[in-house]
Amino acid sequence: MTETVRLNKYLAGCGVAARRKCDELISAGRVMVNGTVETRLGSRVTSADRVYLNNTLVVPEIKDRYILLNKPCGFVTTAADEKQRKTVFDLVSVKGRLFPVGRLDRDTSGLLLLTNDGDLAHRITHPRYEIRKCYEVTLGRALTEDGRLALQAGVALEEGITSPCRISWPNERHKEILRMTMHQGWNRQIRRMFSVLGYEVKRLRRAQIGSLSLTGLPSGKWRDLSNDEVVHLKKEVYGNQR
Repeated sequence: MTETVRLNKYLAGCGVAARRKCDELISAGRVMVNGTVETRLGSRVTSADRVYLNNTLVVPEIKDRYILLNKPCGFVTTAADEKQRKTVFDLVSVKGRLFPVGRLDRDTSGLLLLTNDGDLAHRITHPRYEIRKCYEVTLGRALTEDGRLALQAGVALEEGITSPCRISWPNERHKEILRMTMHQGWNRQIRRMFSVLGYEVKRLRRAQIGSLSLTGLPSGKWRDLSNDEVVHLKKEVYGNQR
């Protein structure tokens, strides 16, 4: 059975006005349902009905949501897992459908963005838009300068040659610990890139996506992005297109 909602609630969900004001609009004969003026305050509609205000079709607003999660190891980045493993949605329980922007494998921790904004998610994950992702990598042994240069130039994987990246050492005395900045996001790409050169990744953590970071957010916790963070992120993603 198709769910029905009160007409004033439907109008409010379309961003027309608060419900009380919507009742006034209905009583004034300014609302039509499927081409017929509707003045009954208790009338109900379904998603299949076409509702007009002042002869203009109105549709429900879908509010975009942006959640920042500090993913711990041991969770898979999916809504459901056929192996019944814990997923990131065991950590983030909210109303509405969200999806992860890119993936972090089960053994990788760090920053994961969840949203219902499909266009922004596409632009963040597609290398064409060059949204930088920064990772903290711990290897089983020190990375040589030759190894660093080879990785930065690109190595051959099944999908092709990896795009140029940037690698730095936070501490010159510990060259097994490094920071890696890249735009691509192939499956388990970082682990495979190092494996090609004979290095084992012991620990992998995503620290940043664009300007977003995990500062002050403990492992396993999440929060909504602030309005300022959303505005800044969209500027990075869309530039002057909007």
